[in-house]
Amino acid sequence: MASIFTRIINGEIPCHKVAETEDYFAFLDIRPMAVGHTLVIPKKEVDYIFDLEDEQLTGLHLFAKKVAKALEATVPCKRIGMAVIGIEVPHVHIHLIPLNSLQDITFTKPPVEVSPEEMAGIATAVAGKM
Repeated sequence: MASIFTRIINGEIPCHKVAETEDYFAFLDIRPMAVGHTLVIPKKEVDYIFDLEDEQLTGLHLFAKKVAKALEATVPCKRIGMAVIGIEVPHVHIHLIPLNSLQDITFTKPPVEVSPEEMAGIATAVAGKM
């Protein structure tokens, strides 16, 4: 069965897409740790990041860097943090989180409230900087 992220890539589940290439996809997290929290994934469904082929891992990180730079230019923050947890969804994903404090990347805290309209605006703005 396809992961939820594969279903998002395939358009079966809506998302606020930020960027896409032939091999990678980035979209806003629906349970964000901070405004602009973005997930970056390979289109190929692989469960564990260290099971990616070297060129896939390199490509994913280079794509994430481009997304992070565009996100940083869009969302006011001190920097963009990156986390790879890999437990909750069996599909490799990198969290890019705008940070103003260390607490902004605490996954045990409740997500921040971001309206669908604000998410759409952020996604459009980040995509425009790619």
